[in-house]
Amino acid sequence: MQPRANRRVTREEVARLAGTSVAVVSYVVNDGPRPVAEATRQRVLQAIKDTGYQPNGIARALASGTTRTFGAIVPNIANPFVAALAHELLQESMKYGHVMLLGDSGDSSQQEREVVLSLLNRQTDGLIYISVDRHPYSDLIRQHGTPVVMLDGVSPAAGIAVLRVDERRAAKDVTLHLLSHGYQRVGVISGPLSMLNTRDRLAGWRDAMDSYRLPVNDSWIVPADYTREGGYLAARQLLAEKQYPDALFVCNEPMAIGCLRALAEQGINVPDDLALVCFNGTDQAAYHQPSLTCVRQPIASIASSALKILREWQGGGGLTESQYFLQTGRSCGCVL
Repeated sequence: MQPRANRRVTREEVARLAGTSVAVVSYVVNDGPRPVAEATRQRVLQAIKDTGYQPNGIARALASGTTRTFGAIVPNIANPFVAALAHELLQESMKYGHVMLLGDSGDSSQQEREVVLSLLNRQTDGLIYISVDRHPYSDLIRQHGTPVVMLDGVSPAAGIAVLRVDERRAAKDVTLHLLSHGYQRVGVISGPLSMLNTRDRLAGWRDAMDSYRLPVNDSWIVPADYTREGGYLAARQLLAEKQYPDALFVCNEPMAIGCLRALAEQGINVPDDLALVCFNGTDQAAYHQPSLTCVRQPIASIASSALKILREWQGGGGLTESQYFLQTGRSCGCVL
């Protein structure tokens, strides 16, 4: 039987071809709620193939109570770390027959609210959510009763599960590694000071400086956008000082790339003249010149854990700490 052009094949046609009832076709398509004998199931699947039948996703959702979609809300997909995480979330969701809908907030809190509402209105089975400034629209999500896993430094609560890295501790550890090379004058290229993750990373840097009893020069703390251009402009600002630092902690990888360009334009060699480390490195970190020493988050493990929490939803309120690791490159002065 050939599918008829320009017309949607019905479930009744599939049932007639398979020699069974519409209800049995429904059980096969929806994988339940009643079992179907294997021989009958194979006849139905062959009839579906022969007719070109396409199940109605909306009808399936109404019948099963699930849309088989998850939503991911991220601050800015242009960030390589965020892009890598989104890719892993999509791949992980597909393992379980779900589609991952991606919402990009564009570093805007107002746009973030619109993305949250859009995904909630699509009745997604759960959300994975990174807030722009760590002030998530939790009340909206609770009103809908949609499970949500925050990949952020917020506190867990009823209806909200949290999976996060301790960014303050991670920033301290990578700065301590930098200081172990003997640098005394260490500055920071940070993200916008209004963002809570910037404050965490700055606090970790200060903790490391305190551990070595090193003074903090406020003129060497330069906030900028979390972009390559932001890092580039911040580095140029630092180099305009009468005396600039001999080492830098840079608060994300794109900023570090921009910083490397600014230093190269001034003939400053990394790490011989100025060393640096950064936060949230990706697989790209090893391919820069020089290779970057960075904090890395286990993206695949985070995606797997987040989807597991959603699939085995217990109502929220739980906190899971994700481990991070340091990846050494040549930018800090390590000899590889």
